[in-house]
Amino acid sequence: MTNNDIFKKLRVALMLRDDQIVEILELVDFRMSKGEIGNFFRNEDHPKYVACGDQVLRNFLNGLVIYLRGTKENPQDPMTVIAQNKATAAAPRPKTDTKAQAKTPQAKGSKPNKNKKPGMGEVMGKVQFKNGKNKKS
Repeated sequence: MTNNDIFKKLRVALMLRDDQIVEILELVDFRMSKGEIGNFFRNEDHPKYVACGDQVLRNFLNGLVIYLRGTKENPQDPMTVIAQNKATAAAPRPKTDTKAQAKTPQAKGSKPNKNKKPGMGEVMGKVQFKNGKNKKS
């Protein structure tokens, strides 16, 4: 079992997102970006796959202890932290309706442009494609 496998299994078991993993690593003063972390979770045959080193996994585990248990001065119950992670993972994300934002409302009584084909830009709506066929038959 590789370090990447261990890292993946911990991420799934604790329901951690990439931004939470960045926070955990920052608790032990180890800085990594989300993109670098995402490369650890790729398939081994992917071109951007990176093998997780011992130092990264060690720092993640040390940060995870602080993240779940807290410090000596400010102890926490690990089960409450895990329950909070489950609640945030199960919460529905707000949906952004890109299709509704892309449509512009037409004024009342106005007609759509006949030269424009739906779904095409203004320039492309005026072009007729013949595909090299003559209709003189």
